[in-house]
Amino acid sequence: METSIESIREQLEALEVKMTAAVNDHQSLIQSIHPEQRDSARNLLHYLVLRSEDIRSLQEALHIAGLSSLASAESHIHSQVQSVLQRLGKKYHPEDKEICDFAFSSQKISSNSQQLFGEKKSKQTPYIMVTFDRSFADNYAFIKSLLQNGMNVARINCAHDDEATWSGMINQVKKARRQTGIGCKIYMDLAGPKIRTRILSKGHKKGQVKITKGQMVWLAEDAADFGEEDIVISPGEKGIIKKLKKGDRVYIDDGKVKGVVEKIKNNAVGIRLIRTQEKGKIKESKGINFPDTKLEIPPLTEYDKQCLPFICENADMVGYSFLRSKADLEQLQDLLLKLSPTPTHLIMKIETPEAVSNLPALLYQGMRFPVAGVMIARGDLAVEIGFERMGEIQDEILWICEAAHMPVVWATQ
Repeated sequence: METSIESIREQLEALEVKMTAAVNDHQSLIQSIHPEQRDSARNLLHYLVLRSEDIRSLQEALHIAGLSSLASAESHIHSQVQSVLQRLGKKYHPEDKEICDFAFSSQKISSNSQQLFGEKKSKQTPYIMVTFDRSFADNYAFIKSLLQNGMNVARINCAHDDEATWSGMINQVKKARRQTGIGCKIYMDLAGPKIRTRILSKGHKKGQVKITKGQMVWLAEDAADFGEEDIVISPGEKGIIKKLKKGDRVYIDDGKVKGVVEKIKNNAVGIRLIRTQEKGKIKESKGINFPDTKLEIPPLTEYDKQCLPFICENADMVGYSFLRSKADLEQLQDLLLKLSPTPTHLIMKIETPEAVSNLPALLYQGMRFPVAGVMIARGDLAVEIGFERMGEIQDEILWICEAAHMPVVWATQ
């Protein structure tokens, strides 16, 4: 049954009232945001109101009536509602019109992106971030070629190498910038907690061990109670093993190896392997994920804190790995402000289910700085939430970030 124009207008007006009320109810939150981010914060509130409503029948009625169905308007959602209402005859005083319209939001996203990633030749081409390897520190010609072929951001992962190697990479980028006249930002990732394989028994000398599907592998902090033929692996961080329960999934090496906790004894757990990679090996220093286990490991390590002065002195952006909550982000922001009154730009890496659930709160906390960004760390996130959900979840992240006018790095792994 076709919905009347009067009914459509009533539903849109009710939606606008809720959007306005949400902003009025969250004035303390808005005031905590950096002044340059407050319009974006209000738009995010408006969008979250829209997402909290079931508007499917309204959208269908709008479509039938030849009006905007409010789709693809994340960045200026209140303005879009007002535009439709104007088409239906509603009059607005100039002071009541939403400032965050299509033109404003487009300019805001562009400005935020430029502050983070610099200028680029073509608006149609996305920014390109390239992850550096230690060999780059001695390869000026290659870095120059990367710049000339579109690299906008050089990424250095602090989980690898040391300050001397990082300095070599950065110096090569600076030299290439001077020689070519092409801009390039420096982005440095904090390592975060090192939840990685350490082979403790069989295979530890070679740094790898052969495995087969159906085999039992043990997770423990030491191999004292095991025989030479047992495969014993440490996750590298204390306290994890005690959190594991029967039935919890364990993924190793970006999900190539999958196991389920089957046995628990003393300070060890037995993992039954239900999927192995083609070559049937577990190697040293590969990542381990525990998607069913609530870990209480701080994402900011002592090593990260030691790296921060170097990062703040040399990098344009710092990436925060494995953050889960607003409190995690607030801790790093406080440290950055202590190091500099104009802190290094912050990129929030979304790679845990908790970060996805807490995304609006993380964005609002990030907005306390004049500009911030998000990285969808698709490798770890896919393992944590399940590969089959990755397409759905990354779209959700992109929509919410667009509502916040927050630039997003879409990692390709």
